[in-house]
Amino acid sequence: MEEKLIFKGSPSQVSNFGFYILCIPLVPIGLGLIMFLVRFLKTKFTKFEITEERIIEQTGVLSRKTNETELYRVKDIKLEEPFFLRLFGLSTIIIHTSDKTSPIIRINGVEKGNDIREKLRTAVETRRDLKGVKERDI
Repeated sequence: MEEKLIFKGSPSQVSNFGFYILCIPLVPIGLGLIMFLVRFLKTKFTKFEITEERIIEQTGVLSRKTNETELYRVKDIKLEEPFFLRLFGLSTIIIHTSDKTSPIIRINGVEKGNDIREKLRTAVETRRDLKGVKERDI
């Protein structure tokens, strides 16, 4: 059975704007360009996919790492809309989970963050009901 896709994308480079500005003074010695390129590629090659069953995060430029978190493990979803990102219609989604390998998942600089958050919240509740899972903090 194929999973229904809720969101697929990468963080926006706009979320790195402050870092890129800090790299400018270091360009004459070559360090700024290297730092810029590393951050740019790291952001470009970070991919998120949220389906009705799980969150899949792929990272890495030369070596790839894929991390999957089942939706029923999501404990809390937070939406941050800093002023600078709001200027570009972007936001950050922070997902707290009970997963051991990735207790916090940050999706920086996404468009329509509130819509994604709401769809994710609905999918989490549906998945918990299907699995018969209840979230309990001890």
